[in-house]
Amino acid sequence: MRISFCQGLLTGAIALNLLILYYVSRAQQQMMEKRRDSGKPSPKKTPLPVSGIGAAGGLAGPVGGGAGGAGNGRNPRVTVLVREFEDFENYVGDVARSFLQRRPEVPFLAVADSVPYPPLALPEGARLLVLSPSPDQPPQAHRPEFHVQTEYVLLVPDGVELEQGRQLERLIRELEGEGGGPVRLVATPVLARSAVQCLHLRVSLREWTVTYTPAASGSSGSVCTALRGDAVILMRSEDLFNLSSPLVRPLLASLFIQTSLRGWKVKLLEGPCFAASHRPLFSSAHNQWKADSRQREATGRLMRDFGIKRLVQPDGKEQWYGCGKETARCFGTVKDDTPEYLYLERWTPPCCLRALRETTKYVINILETAGVRYWLEGGSLLGAARHQDIIPWDYDVDLGIYLEDVPNCEHLKNLDAGSLVDANGYVWERAVEGDFYRVQFSESNHLHVDLWPFYARNGIMTKDTWTEHRQDVEFPEHFLQPLVPMQFAGITAYGPNNHRAFLELKFGEGVVENPQYPNPTKKRLDRSRL
Repeated sequence: MRISFCQGLLTGAIALNLLILYYVSRAQQQMMEKRRDSGKPSPKKTPLPVSGIGAAGGLAGPVGGGAGGAGNGRNPRVTVLVREFEDFENYVGDVARSFLQRRPEVPFLAVADSVPYPPLALPEGARLLVLSPSPDQPPQAHRPEFHVQTEYVLLVPDGVELEQGRQLERLIRELEGEGGGPVRLVATPVLARSAVQCLHLRVSLREWTVTYTPAASGSSGSVCTALRGDAVILMRSEDLFNLSSPLVRPLLASLFIQTSLRGWKVKLLEGPCFAASHRPLFSSAHNQWKADSRQREATGRLMRDFGIKRLVQPDGKEQWYGCGKETARCFGTVKDDTPEYLYLERWTPPCCLRALRETTKYVINILETAGVRYWLEGGSLLGAARHQDIIPWDYDVDLGIYLEDVPNCEHLKNLDAGSLVDANGYVWERAVEGDFYRVQFSESNHLHVDLWPFYARNGIMTKDTWTEHRQDVEFPEHFLQPLVPMQFAGITAYGPNNHRAFLELKFGEGVVENPQYPNPTKKRLDRSRL
């Protein structure tokens, strides 16, 4: 077959185009590889542009690439990191000098949320890393994992001194001796063993609660899940930077909440202790007050960020970080009978449950004083049968009342004319959703108790209006004759005389033994987690 001149020209043009496309694609691939490589942290001691200023005014780069090390090897194995200090009075410079005089090869990094003022007076070899991002800096400039290149991190409180360089080796040996077990942190006290509490920490995100309890001490050291007090802590850098918030203040609280959720433990050694010539840290009562105030503010931010509403101290005292009488409740308007926290795999916040219990006790006391017959209804009766309390994921309380008794109660009888805010700040109103009454915790906080008026007709308890809830149905009056006492929300309330039959009439057979969320079509309860 003969090829014409035109066919040959066309074939040559196609071959030339393919060759050009090949070289263009190769060039694009090489450019992409260079961009990927430029975004990776370098193992070499190459300075990174960060908004941290060292002692000589230079920018802090990755630490850990110099010669020497905690084990006298060519590369350092541990980075000393100071996180907890106040800009208005601190001894970070003294801490850096103490460590660098005895172990000059060990990297030293001070970490702050913003540039300290007055500026830190850091010695040669110490670096400052600022966590707050700056629009003119690359993202890695403010991420600490890009600036620690050693195997271990030593978290050191302000004012601590290194008296013996071998203290670092001992901590490393202790942690290495634990192998791959649950002990992922090793700590030693500052000044004296009595300066540190070894605690057990239970974190229940589902219940929005952190609980501390005392831990026993052993002769060779204590193994627990949290520390409180003055301690130096060693952990692997990889472990630290695998936490979602590795260096959030207050450091010990944030650190141990995260490590306990991962099942990690800390071993507190009995000694030798680290020295500290600056104790107390602050030279005046005013500065101590400022530091305490900042600590409380930081703790509040931490609890809000971690979704913790209730903190139980080792002595049993409680601290609350959720809603109250003067604030809105912790969740918004409920859609499809499924509050937003259920989608987060959480239950009713404990502050909300506390407010519901207080409102329930208050309302029941007023009803009983006024002679209004009432009974636990719906999900509240179900909670009393299962838990003697509010169901852990419920968001209101339901009581049935006799309609004919409403005129006996001053708080209820005139609500057709508008709502009533009583002397204790509770809001009584006729609900806009239907023909029933509602008592809110306060004008700000709309956690509430609903009062459902029924009247008897031919032995059947009925109403004139109904909701779409499956349990909102008529029932025989004999369930209320007599009413019987039941434990609920910390008090003795009244309920139907055969609560199981009453509940199965309203919800279906086996409802007491088979818990489920209010609207399983939107969110189902995983019973394996109960």
